[in-house]
Amino acid sequence: MKKIVNPSARQINKYQRKRDALKNYTLQEKSLNKLFLKLCPENRKIEDVLLKVSALNDFYSTNIYDTYSVAENIIKNNIDKTLAEGNLDIVNKIAKVSIKRKMINFYSFATKYCSHHKSRFYPIYDSYVDKMLWHYRKRDQFSDFERKSLKEYPIFFETINQFKKFYNLDKFKLRDIDNFLWMTGKEYFPNKY
Repeated sequence: MKKIVNPSARQINKYQRKRDALKNYTLQEKSLNKLFLKLCPENRKIEDVLLKVSALNDFYSTNIYDTYSVAENIIKNNIDKTLAEGNLDIVNKIAKVSIKRKMINFYSFATKYCSHHKSRFYPIYDSYVDKMLWHYRKRDQFSDFERKSLKEYPIFFETINQFKKFYNLDKFKLRDIDNFLWMTGKEYFPNKY
């Protein structure tokens, strides 16, 4: 395994350029931004939420097989005011969905859903981000979180902020940090199929 890069402004910028060169990724993000921020900014009508859940599920391959139940759960939680305030607890609320009397935690999806509404408040969690944060925690001790605690959104949020501070990355947006961790995670810890 090759040596994993050190988080720095130079590396963040490098991975932003790599991301921007991916035409499908940039077009999907533009489409999601149009859907979430212009066409369907609220979460009151089931048809609007269902469109957003379905598009996000498709573009991010979040493996939600019952998008309607997820959309219903979002409606039930009446999230617009909470999202606008940047309340972190909403992520774990909309992540937990009852499908056929079984509680399923769509945590990664919920972080993406909230982030697409308010990216400045909600960083995105996924398995690659998890792997990179855990790697840097073990290597550099930038934080003392337990790995499983990253699935509690307020702890994940604090961990991302500790990461930014430790590596002097405060000038970057949460989405820039997400991108760096996601892309390096894919590069250094690829899924084996």
